Amino acid sequence: MKNRFSIGEMAKLHNTTIKTLRYYDEIGLLKPIQIDHNNGYRYYSTEQFEQLNTIHYLKELGFSLKEIGVHLEHRDIDGFLDLLKKQKELTEQKIKELERINRRFQNRIDDINLARGIDEMGVVVVKDVKERRIVRLMEKISSEPELEVSLRQLENLSNMSSSIFIGGVGLTVQIDHIKNHKFDEYNSIFILTEEEDIQSEWVTTLPEGKYACIYYRGNHHESPAFYQNLLTYIQENNLQIMGDSIERTIIDHYISKNKEDYLTELQIPVTY
Repeated sequence: MKNRFSIGEMAKLHNTTIKTLRYYDEIGLLKPIQIDHNNGYRYYSTEQFEQLNTIHYLKELGFSLKEIGVHLEHRDIDGFLDLLKKQKELTEQKIKELERINRRFQNRIDDINLARGIDEMGVVVVKDVKERRIVRLMEKISSEPELEVSLRQLENLSNMSSSIFIGGVGLTVQIDHIKNHKFDEYNSIFILTEEEDIQSEWVTTLPEGKYACIYYRGNHHESPAFYQNLLTYIQENNLQIMGDSIERTIIDHYISKNKEDYLTELQIPVTY
């Protein structure tokens, strides 16, 4: 059996491309065993099969071509073990991040499914709500552009990605403004976060307690009328407002173009 394989045969046998093999040759990672100086054809031997297999194996594990080149040049057990340990640590970090992302997706799925199941709109109820962990930026917000800019600032300050916070973003209205029926200015923006290992000066909590809550079909622009409903309920039931209100649009135009699907929840912390 022949022990010379053209670059095309080598590529086909190892499920790779001629372009890739040429690049490996250029950077000195895998040089052909022979080059025909008459026509420039590259030839490889079976002795190089395992070398190419090793390159593919280490690439699959996530090693850079530079790291692979260093290993192939030195080839010792300790160095190989160090490479594997390093990549194992990186893989574990990626797994943790994917688990975080998976939890966020599931929370948004649960949020939207719960929202779609709500029948009573515009009805005030008092609920016991557990403590919620948030990343919060204290900032005066009175327009949609200011909201978007503040959200980007919060993401950057806390090193959080914006990829899946749909439904996880909320705003607060200062308690004095609530009592004075001023609902068109927010004093902070926050992101709900489930990750316990996020360490940031911007991390805080929404306190556990009783909240007067109302859902309505609409977005932030329709909130004043429903704040009025909340305040009327609070007054009629002799409740006391204990802090800033919480406003969160769960379904908006980014999720559905049908305005009948829009859903916002308002919450005001209260006590009897």
